[in-house]
Amino acid sequence: MNKVRTRFAPSPTGYMHIGNLRTALFTYLIAKQRGGDFILRIEDTDRERLVEGATQVIYDTLRDVGLNWDEGPDIGGPVGPYIQSERMGMFKQYAEQLVEKGEAYYCFCDKERLEEVRAIQEASGIMPMYDRHCRDLPKEEVEAKLAAGVPYVIRQKVPTEGEVTFHDELYGDITTPCEVLDDQILIKTDGMPTYNFANVVDDHLMGITHVVRGNEYLSSAPKYSLLYKAFGWEEPVYIHVEHIMKDKQHKLAKRDGDASYQDLIKKGYLKEAVINYIALLGWAPKGEEEIFSLQELIKEFDIHGISKSPAIFDPMKLKAINAKYIKMLTPEAFYEHALPYLKEGIKREDIDLSYVASLLQARTEVFTEIPEMVDFIDELPDYDKALYVHKKSKTNEEIALDTLKSVLPVLEGLEDWSADAIHDALFTLIAEKGCKNAIVLYPLRVAVSGKAFTPGGGIEICYMLGKDDALARIRKGIEKLS
Repeated sequence: MNKVRTRFAPSPTGYMHIGNLRTALFTYLIAKQRGGDFILRIEDTDRERLVEGATQVIYDTLRDVGLNWDEGPDIGGPVGPYIQSERMGMFKQYAEQLVEKGEAYYCFCDKERLEEVRAIQEASGIMPMYDRHCRDLPKEEVEAKLAAGVPYVIRQKVPTEGEVTFHDELYGDITTPCEVLDDQILIKTDGMPTYNFANVVDDHLMGITHVVRGNEYLSSAPKYSLLYKAFGWEEPVYIHVEHIMKDKQHKLAKRDGDASYQDLIKKGYLKEAVINYIALLGWAPKGEEEIFSLQELIKEFDIHGISKSPAIFDPMKLKAINAKYIKMLTPEAFYEHALPYLKEGIKREDIDLSYVASLLQARTEVFTEIPEMVDFIDELPDYDKALYVHKKSKTNEEIALDTLKSVLPVLEGLEDWSADAIHDALFTLIAEKGCKNAIVLYPLRVAVSGKAFTPGGGIEICYMLGKDDALARIRKGIEKLS
């Protein structure tokens, strides 16, 4: 099969971890860049770790970020079923094929014997591995045990001498001595395949040409390679990627509650920013640009730009990228995203939320910041009058008091309470006073918001609050400074 076919094969064991989503993204980009197919396969054979609803989380997350699959459990395809538990009947026959070819064998060792062997090996300082007790049992003895119903597993017959070499696109050729490889189990006593064996068989039957996975599988790759050779199948192209770390010592881990895609969306990040940032975790574009849409990533992505060093998850960089995406939104799109957070922070019904949103867009990095940014609107917070002291604006309490006393009658006299009318009146006052803008505008901002930093300045806040509330707050400022 010449067409590139990649697969994302998650286990439905909970939320979509950032590392899983990056694997899905890289896998998708490799397929789409080459005009190939991106396949979704659900590997649900570890029944003890399954989480109800987790498969739907996988579907929803991939669709949400635009990683639409060409074949999968819900849409079908020519090589289904695409849920591994629905493929169970086929694996044992493939293992038995290997037994017939002399590449695998029946092992009848019980748990007690295996534990005893392991204990002896550990006490002797030997690397624990199966001692191949059943590897060369006479055919008649094997048949007799099978006929008697003695429980068994099927093990891979790994060569005891020589080397096995496989190629990885990032690491090059990797050679491993066969003597350090265990005769891994292919079929368990209950007839179910092990993860490694099912993976190889499914990838072959589905025509997978490129496999992206974590580099913890580098140690398993030689046994995968031997299985492909034993069957006479063509190996896929391997791309083993490094982990995503929360710091230099600790991996991001699902079991530790580290960032999931769902968590980041709840924290106010845009999905486009999340997928953009995840692409940069362990992959470097050729130029200086770092902001890419999914379609631009398809054009830019290069396997050889993937790093062999762990990527550090940097929340500050994610926030910076998200801020850029927020600034790129249309005002209408920003308002739609911001509305739930505006309603959380503002309960007053007389406030024009769309106007508030227009002030927020340039200052918002993540949407969850919005409630705290607008919490002064419902009620003026109790602030310290020291807030009026600002070196850059060259204001102090005395100057601020004088300013507010001059501002109050000007605004009281306004009949047109529009942003333009407030602006014109205040700038006329500034001209009359012959002072810098900040001498008037900074104390006004503090008086009407109780904060040094706000979305919009004093003019916009006065308009937003309405005349009565704005004037009441200015009077309160005068009282506080007096």
